[in-house]
Amino acid sequence: MDPAPQQSLTLDQCINQIAERLKAADLHYGHGAIDAQSEALWIASKQLNLSPADSLDHLDQGMSAEQIARAFEITETRISTRKPLAYILGEAWLMGVPFFSSEQSIVPRSWIAELIVNGSLESWLPADGKALDLCTGNGSLAILLAMACPDIHVSACDISLPALAVASRNLDRHGLTSQIELFEGDLWDALPEPYDDNRFDLIICNPPYVNANSMNTLPAEYHAEPALALAGGDDGMDLIRKIIAGARDYLSERGAILIEIGNEYAHFKKAFPQIPVIWMEVSAGDQQVLLIQAEDLH
Repeated sequence: MDPAPQQSLTLDQCINQIAERLKAADLHYGHGAIDAQSEALWIASKQLNLSPADSLDHLDQGMSAEQIARAFEITETRISTRKPLAYILGEAWLMGVPFFSSEQSIVPRSWIAELIVNGSLESWLPADGKALDLCTGNGSLAILLAMACPDIHVSACDISLPALAVASRNLDRHGLTSQIELFEGDLWDALPEPYDDNRFDLIICNPPYVNANSMNTLPAEYHAEPALALAGGDDGMDLIRKIIAGARDYLSERGAILIEIGNEYAHFKKAFPQIPVIWMEVSAGDQQVLLIQAEDLH
């Protein structure tokens, strides 16, 4: 039996005890936290109604016995179920912004979020411009884009109605229901027919792109997420082929599409050797996110 958590701990002590418990459990991370210490911070700070970032200024704060017990209960649920922590807590953080999270959509995470927040995409978004978040899932990227560029209009679409229900909750949470419009359907079929006035200056897309071999070897945490949001076919490019084939019709003359492909660089290069691509620098490197200008799509 594991020792019961102490009745009196500071936030810092609670974090460290939880981290040790998580480290011993051979879990997989990558759903909003990079390691056991990060997840422990997330679990403990939630009990004090603090964001993970804000809690770093309150490490000496005492926690009640009830808060400590709840934190360790969540820790044991994380270990026994192998579910992403965001599903257990019902909340995820992306670039410091909170989002509702449930098993109806994948946990908010994307390297595209870094590019939105650091301003790398603003040159593609004129004042009063139009942007599209294709495969929006929980709506987190559309929301970050609307927050970063409050003068643009954002459309967001997904094939999954359950995912769009989560997105709708997140739009309400952040007061963005008038700036962001949700559409349901399969990729381009979700949108009105393109004409001169409704094409997009920027399309962002974090599509399902995991190749079949990788899908078979994903840790349990990823199998808790909807396979529809992850699986990209034999080479990971099934949906990306459809996305690139239709993108030109929906982009303005000087528009561009930004696509995340994760670890599928080799498969992308093999599938699209003829397309000029701008590779975007993110924290993971320069082979995870690409940008294609409308003029290079034929």
